[in-house]
Amino acid sequence: MNFQKIAIGVTGVALFLSLAACAGDPVDKETPGGEVSTEEGYNLVPADTNGDGLITLGFAQVGAESGWRTANTDSFKSYFVPENGYELVFADANQDADKQKQDVRDLIAQGVEVINLAPVTDSGWVPILEEAKAAGIPLIVSDRQLMVDENLYLTYFGGDMEGEGKTAVKWLKDYIDAGAIADDINIVHLQGTIGSTAQKGRTKALDDAAPGYSWNIVAQQTGEFTRAKGQEVMESIIQQGLDFNVIYSENDDMTYGAIDALKAAGIDHKEKIIISFDGNKSAVQMVVDGDIDVIAECDPLLGPQIGGLIQDAMAGKKIAKITYSVEGFIDSTNAAEKLLTAFGS
Repeated sequence: MNFQKIAIGVTGVALFLSLAACAGDPVDKETPGGEVSTEEGYNLVPADTNGDGLITLGFAQVGAESGWRTANTDSFKSYFVPENGYELVFADANQDADKQKQDVRDLIAQGVEVINLAPVTDSGWVPILEEAKAAGIPLIVSDRQLMVDENLYLTYFGGDMEGEGKTAVKWLKDYIDAGAIADDINIVHLQGTIGSTAQKGRTKALDDAAPGYSWNIVAQQTGEFTRAKGQEVMESIIQQGLDFNVIYSENDDMTYGAIDALKAAGIDHKEKIIISFDGNKSAVQMVVDGDIDVIAECDPLLGPQIGGLIQDAMAGKKIAKITYSVEGFIDSTNAAEKLLTAFGS
């Protein structure tokens, strides 16, 4: 199949909520003991409980599965330092949900003064969050959301994962409507870690849109957000002889693996429409070079932004239950500009 790729501008696809609360905002009133009254029933904010002049942050991280995750970790390690008034205790779950739950329990036992949790998956957290709350340790959720009641955490900060998926879907729809593809749309869908909110949101956006647009999802399998697994899955799809002209890959690392597999099989990857997520610098360069068609952005540099939320909470300011980072898309129309500020290498 041959078709000419064209550059299009997609407007209005990245109008995400900033400082948008899912429920009522905490009232702007601090009470003794580092507590703040809230309409949601959560009354804990970070405080220097041991009097050492620093806020000890326990960071329960997913792992190091991708360039995005590495950049995310680095942003916390570089920001949460004594010079900025913090001490960081870092725990790496290595993508193991059970280990991460134990990591959080260990942080509670160590008596950290605030916990930042980037969850491997979104379920099974109620008992652990109840333990943190009972211990008087405020908890912030970042990057991936949780299926828990709002009175078990202070705030969520990170990407709108379904919104990112909708950005990618709209880009594809506009691309097709512009006449770039006349054939039936057959999509290979590389999913992220099953059960993570990134996977759920990005998958939901595609699953919801495909039937209405008469798009065919010919394969849908997890690549676990890693390059190696992305390559493995794509190799299997190629061996099955499936006909496809679009790859919807839920992160850059899986996209790299998929392209590796296509090249190894002698298939011209530039004959496929390749949709990726995140925005690593190397992936943005691949957009410039025409190897990837579009990236739905996901900002990993959350450390300073989380730090700002902590400072606001300590000052008794209103903290929204959900704050989405502002994200858009990267394609041939803006990739050269985006390359100047892209994260990673």
